[in-house]
Amino acid sequence: MQTTLINYFPEYTVGNGAALLQAGRLVAFPTETVYGLGADARNAAAVAQIYQVKGRPSDNPLIVHIAEEWQAEELAEVSPLARRLMTAFWPGPLTLVLPLRPGALPAVTTGGLNTVGCVCQPTRQLCNCCGKPLCRWPRPAPTSPAGPAPPRPSTCLRICRAKFR
Repeated sequence: MQTTLINYFPEYTVGNGAALLQAGRLVAFPTETVYGLGADARNAAAVAQIYQVKGRPSDNPLIVHIAEEWQAEELAEVSPLARRLMTAFWPGPLTLVLPLRPGALPAVTTGGLNTVGCVCQPTRQLCNCCGKPLCRWPRPAPTSPAGPAPPRPSTCLRICRAKFR
């Protein structure tokens, strides 16, 4: 798997990351705390790559990033309480675990569960540009399930290049 460096912040490079996601590739991107390894949440083959690369058990669900609150309703049943929490805390790091709408996501994304964890946070620009919900492994991009988070973008890039060749 080839590693491509894209500087996330300039406007034009977000489009590059979105194009990679639309093509079924994985992208490491910054979240509020770590670099997440993500894919198009609706692309089962791309999502399966996350599990393969990370050595993640396939029954362990991924977090789905969305750009806007209304996208949660495309994926899940949103209760009045969940709606109030979204209004109060999104965009932000709050992940809501909601009942999955049938057929909204492939089973590989949800680990076969009938729920989905949705979050609306700083990845919104990438989600908007891609036009798709993204899923990510809830640990830092280049680490194993037990590994520590890389402290800097340069560390993340070095580990990704070594691991994902």
